[in-house]
Amino acid sequence: MSLTTAPVPVKTGAARWVVAVCLGAGFTTLLDQSVLNVVVPALRGSLDAGTASLQWILAGYSLTFGLALVPAGRLGDMYGRRLLFVGGLALFAAGAIAAASAQHGWVVAAARLLQGFGAGVVNPQIIGLFQDLFRGRDRARALGAYAFVGGVAGMLGPLLGGLVLQVAGPGLGWRLVLLANLPFAVVTIPLALRVLPARRPEGRTGDLDLGGLLLLAGTTLAALLPLAGAAGGWWWLPVAAAGAVAFVTWERRWTAKGRTAILLPSLTRSRGYVLGILVAMCYFGATLALNLVLSLYLQDGLHYAPLAAAAIALPSAVGFTVTSAFTAGLRRRGTTIALGVAVGSIAAALAAVELVPEGQVVWALAASQLVTGAAGGFIIAPNQALTLHHAPPGANGLSAALLQLSQRLAASVSIAAVSGIFLTAPGHSTALAHGAALCLGLAVLALIFATLDRAGD
Repeated sequence: MSLTTAPVPVKTGAARWVVAVCLGAGFTTLLDQSVLNVVVPALRGSLDAGTASLQWILAGYSLTFGLALVPAGRLGDMYGRRLLFVGGLALFAAGAIAAASAQHGWVVAAARLLQGFGAGVVNPQIIGLFQDLFRGRDRARALGAYAFVGGVAGMLGPLLGGLVLQVAGPGLGWRLVLLANLPFAVVTIPLALRVLPARRPEGRTGDLDLGGLLLLAGTTLAALLPLAGAAGGWWWLPVAAAGAVAFVTWERRWTAKGRTAILLPSLTRSRGYVLGILVAMCYFGATLALNLVLSLYLQDGLHYAPLAAAAIALPSAVGFTVTSAFTAGLRRRGTTIALGVAVGSIAAALAAVELVPEGQVVWALAASQLVTGAAGGFIIAPNQALTLHHAPPGANGLSAALLQLSQRLAASVSIAAVSGIFLTAPGHSTALAHGAALCLGLAVLALIFATLDRAGD
C-alpha cells in the first residue's frame, strides 16, 4: 500500500501549542528515566530486591519502550496521533502509581514494563508530529527543543530525587520519587485532548507487521535474558541469533508480498539513515549506562547521600542543556567532532578511576561529566534531524519509531550489562572501571559510524 498521506493542516499558532504539549509529554517520560538512577539503592534496601529484579527494573523500561515504538509509530501514521498520545501517557501514569505502591521488587519491575510501553506509545507521536508539522530548520529547532527539555529533565531529575530521599527518608522517599512525573502527566493529558490534531490521514498508509514485531521482540528478549541472569544463561544467545535470522527472512518475504514491513526498504537502503541509527544506538547506550554506573558507584561505593551523588552528576545535564539550545542546522561534521570530544572525556574518566586516589576521583568524574554532557548536546538532536531527513513521505512515525527503537534496545542491553557488572564485581572501583570501559567502547563505535557517514557525504 502507498505510504503517501495528506499533511495535517495546523496553523502556526496552533503548531506552537502542539509543540508545547509534546515537550510536556517528553519531559514527563524523560524525567522518569533520569530520576530512577538515584533511587536504586534505597529501593533495593526497602524491598530487598535481588540482582535480577534490579536489572529488570532498570532495563525493562527501555525494553518495552523500544518494542512499543514501531507499532505505535505505524498506527500513528495510519490513523492519527492524538488518541495514541493520550492513551500512552495514561498508561505511563498508571505504571507510576503501581510502581510507587509496590511491596515487592517484581511488582516494580512489572510496573516499569507498563510505564515503558506507555512511553513507547507516546514518543513516536511526538517526533511524528514534528515531522508532520515542520520542515528544514524549523524541524531541527523542534527536535532541538525536545533535546533541550530532555536535558532539563536530566538536570532536575537526580536533584529532585536526591532532595525527596533526604527529606522523606529512603523507605518512603523512593515511592514519592517514582510519583514525581505523575503531576506532569495529569496536566498534559487534557491539554493534548484539546490541542493535538484529531484528523486522521486520508486513507490507510500501510499495514502493521505483527509477525515482524513479534520476531523482533523475541529476539531482543533472548539477547537481554543472559544479561539479566535468567536461567540458561548465555545459551540464550544462539536463540537470539536464530531469531535475528528469522526476523530478516520474514521482513524480506513480507516486503516481497507488497506489504509494509518494519524494515522499510527505502530506509534500510539509505546509507545516511542506517549510519545515523548506529550512531544513535551506540551513543545512547553509552551515556545511559555511564550515568547509571556512576550513580551506583557514588552511592554504593563511596557512600554518598543521594543528593550529593546527584550534585556530582549534575554537570552532565547542565552541559547538555546549554549546548542543545544551539544545535539547529548542525551538520554531520559537527556531530563527529562532538563525538570525538565525548570519547576523549570518557577515556579521561576511565584513566582517572585507575590513577587518581578514590577520595579525589569524584572531581575528575564531575569534570568528565560536564564535558561529556556538553558534547552530547551537539550530538543527539542533530543526529536525529540528520537521520530523519532520509524518511520517505508518509512514514514519519515509523522512521522516528525505528530511530528511537534502536536507542532503547541499545539502552536495555547496555543498562543490563553495566548493572550486572557493577552488582557482581569484586570491588566498586573495579566495577566502575569495567562499566566505564564498556561505555567507552560504545562511544568509539558511535564515532566510527559518524565518520563513515561523513565520508559518504
